[in-house]
Amino acid sequence: MKAAELTAKLHREVVIFDGAIGTEIYRRNFFINASFEQLSLTAPQVIRSIHQAYLEAGAMVMTANTYSGNRLKLSRFGLAEKMEEINTASVRIAREVAGDRAMVAGAIGPLEEEEAAAGMELAAAADMLAEHGRCLLRAGADFLLFESLASEKDICRAAAAAEKLKVEFDDYAFVFSFSTAPGAPDLNVCYELVRHSGMAAVGLNCGCGPDGMLEKVETFLPMIAEPLIVQPNIGTPRQIDNRTVYLSSPEYFTTYARRYLMLGARGIGGCCGITPAHILDMARTVCPEQRGLAQGIRVIGESADPAAPAVPLAQRSGLGAKLAAGEWLRSVEITPPRGFDLTATLEKARQCKAAGIDAINLPDGPRASARLSALVTAAAIEREVGIETVLHICARDRSLLGLQADLLGCAACGLNNLLFITGDPPKLGDYAYSSGVFDLDSIGLIRMGAQLNGGLDAAGKSLGAQSRFVIAAGADPSAIDPEREYRRTCEKVEAGAEYIITQPVFAVEPLFRFLDRIAHLRVPVMAGVWPLASYRNAEFMRNEVPGVTVPDSIMARMAAVTGRDEQRAEGIAIARELIAAIRYRIAGVQVSAPLGNVATALAVHDTTEQGD
Repeated sequence: MKAAELTAKLHREVVIFDGAIGTEIYRRNFFINASFEQLSLTAPQVIRSIHQAYLEAGAMVMTANTYSGNRLKLSRFGLAEKMEEINTASVRIAREVAGDRAMVAGAIGPLEEEEAAAGMELAAAADMLAEHGRCLLRAGADFLLFESLASEKDICRAAAAAEKLKVEFDDYAFVFSFSTAPGAPDLNVCYELVRHSGMAAVGLNCGCGPDGMLEKVETFLPMIAEPLIVQPNIGTPRQIDNRTVYLSSPEYFTTYARRYLMLGARGIGGCCGITPAHILDMARTVCPEQRGLAQGIRVIGESADPAAPAVPLAQRSGLGAKLAAGEWLRSVEITPPRGFDLTATLEKARQCKAAGIDAINLPDGPRASARLSALVTAAAIEREVGIETVLHICARDRSLLGLQADLLGCAACGLNNLLFITGDPPKLGDYAYSSGVFDLDSIGLIRMGAQLNGGLDAAGKSLGAQSRFVIAAGADPSAIDPEREYRRTCEKVEAGAEYIITQPVFAVEPLFRFLDRIAHLRVPVMAGVWPLASYRNAEFMRNEVPGVTVPDSIMARMAAVTGRDEQRAEGIAIARELIAAIRYRIAGVQVSAPLGNVATALAVHDTTEQGD
């Protein structure tokens, strides 16, 4: 594989790497006093089964069992003369499993930890690593992965070896992956040593777990021009009955993999302790999510017919009229029921109408849960209760044609207040094997809604009528990558969003920073507010709900209160204090009904009456 080909592939799509090889061998009762690489000759079925498990989990790269396959390391086991045979067998096994479904990376580990390498001259060490790489490329590896580079000496040796191989292999692809272990050099120093080497990508692997790796990714990404591959280990292991056990779950790993993706990582896999179960969980989430991100910026359809001017905002809905007039907005988020009985939902909506709430906000399958159609719920509320709804339109579950059909249905039913969202991946919910569609993301959906407001369908053809959608977009003021959030918010407004509804906010400072950053867009912003029902609810929001950040100070306040009623009262007090602090900067608030408790949401809204 050419270097440019690998770089282009990583830019084109997120590539799922496999996890640990050594850990999996150890789990199969082969202990560390043996050469794991020799198993490619003596127990090939074991190595094959590991690769097969990763392939079935969704890995797009099989890392050959060659990490310690250089002549020096093999000599510890009397295997130096079998170096070429071992490496060739290792690549062959990975290639046979990968077929045309995955690439094969030839792994090359460093020499530094070997006592015999301590005084080795750079040229000799480079020759040894180049010999290793030569075997891997001749055996059919698609690219070389110089990994776990934990010192400047390691890096210089790898760079020199990669340069030597260019004499024999024209423009072959190679990757340098730096260890993030304590004591490793500063990443800026590491990158400066290889930035002009012609590497196809750069990586971070091992050394720390998913959480520690997140900080490294945030620091490292702005430094580099190449695609970034991230492969954390599973965290600090524990010794139980003289066995090394990693206790972090696949879900925990996936949570951080999503964060790496949002920051801009292009390859995601794992190192020590990461198993096929971790890769399976991560791949199910990351792959469909990436598809939506990749397609969100494209044009839906070139207009064959001219678009008409949109109907004035004040004429599209009551909510639109209040937005146009700059009036304070109040909404309550109510989740559609899990079954099909709307009795309780309609009663909650009546309570909100009696309290003077402007609209009911209806999420569409939040956290990938299976609930009654939000569109059906919205139509029933508006018809039977007479209060407007803000209906979420989620890209996850329907194709472009299905989404357009739903939007046309909204227009026909008079459901004009819409919030366009990309949606949580199915793996977050109870239906892990459901497929996420993600033909579009929220930006593409907003553009489609704006085209319908101009009388054109997604293909740019005239509908003969115009929809009257009041188009909202979501935003996360506490996003891990504020630059990406800012950029996408600008794209949403450019696509046609007319106001913003934020994720639940729990602190003033992140919201104000976000508002300052988007001030030039001149769009109204409604702040999402979640009154915490209990300390347990706070823990759930903090750890399990994507896009929500609960500060330590609020966690401490909730923990200091005992009793269910007292904790609920404290959650309401926190929400009221927040609204009082941010009111002068926003257009309104959307208050969620925690655990379906509308009374809690209305108690928070009571404080917003002042100054109306």
